[in-house]
Amino acid sequence: MTTTASKPQAPQHRRPTRHGRTLRQQEERAGLTLISPTLIITLVVVVLPLLWAIMLAFQDARLINIRRVGVFGHYTLENFSYVMSEPGFWSSLVNTLVYTVAGTALSIALGLVTALALRDRFKGRTLVRASILIPYVAPVVAVAFLWETMLNPQYGIVNTWLSEPIAFLTQAKGEFLGVQVPVALLTVIAFEAWRYFPFAFLFILARLQALPAELDEAAVVDGATPTQRFRYVIMPQLWRIIALLSVLRFVFTFTKFDDVYLLTGGGAGTEVVSVRVYNFLTSRDDIGASAAQAIVLAVFLVLFLAVYLRFFAGGERSDQG
Repeated sequence: MTTTASKPQAPQHRRPTRHGRTLRQQEERAGLTLISPTLIITLVVVVLPLLWAIMLAFQDARLINIRRVGVFGHYTLENFSYVMSEPGFWSSLVNTLVYTVAGTALSIALGLVTALALRDRFKGRTLVRASILIPYVAPVVAVAFLWETMLNPQYGIVNTWLSEPIAFLTQAKGEFLGVQVPVALLTVIAFEAWRYFPFAFLFILARLQALPAELDEAAVVDGATPTQRFRYVIMPQLWRIIALLSVLRFVFTFTKFDDVYLLTGGGAGTEVVSVRVYNFLTSRDDIGASAAQAIVLAVFLVLFLAVYLRFFAGGERSDQG
């Protein structure tokens, strides 16, 4: 009795179809077809405008000659030297860093406190949680006008609570951590924290809801105080989401324009780089200089993201490995 060895069959994904393509090739072609609309939109909306802005940053482009600016124009670094030597550039960069760091830290801190306060069940919790989102979802024009009215030194409701009226959105100076800071800058930082702490609240609350209840219960049984439970049980579970929130809020706040412009117009010591770019574009019609400042802003953001990916994302990968 003889046995014949069966001929091994080709894998299913390598078997040619009637069109001469394997199943793997068909899947790759279908995947490329599905993502092609997204790639085209990204190319048109993001990549091409970015390349155009970079090209304008290295040319003498003004509103009067923008139609004559082309790819093969005269490239120079004069725009960068001009904007960096122009009075107010470095102060606006410092204002941007202060505004970004303080606004990011305060919004995350408020979101953390609010999430901890609304973590447990109580009557009306759903309504309270929903109301927390009002500053974030409300139109920025409406809330900025509301703050201007509330902080008005003549008829604002906030000054009725103070012994002496304070002009919050003018050139007045105040002391913060021993340093003289424009009151208007402190005001826009407070507005930033108030408007965007619901964003941090949503992220942190979602992570808190996913924490194992056994950890907290074990800490209570062991006699841990609320402070110890927060420090040794809750925070170790939250630091990664807080790191993610920090980089997201830093990027969003660093390029923020509408909040500052609607409240102060960039005056009273609150000029940030984004407002300065807008002023160069509209007041001076200097497209090349405004594009150069935007590129400088983008470089700072890229450096920050590189540091974040080096020290945070890399650490997460090593922990998983």
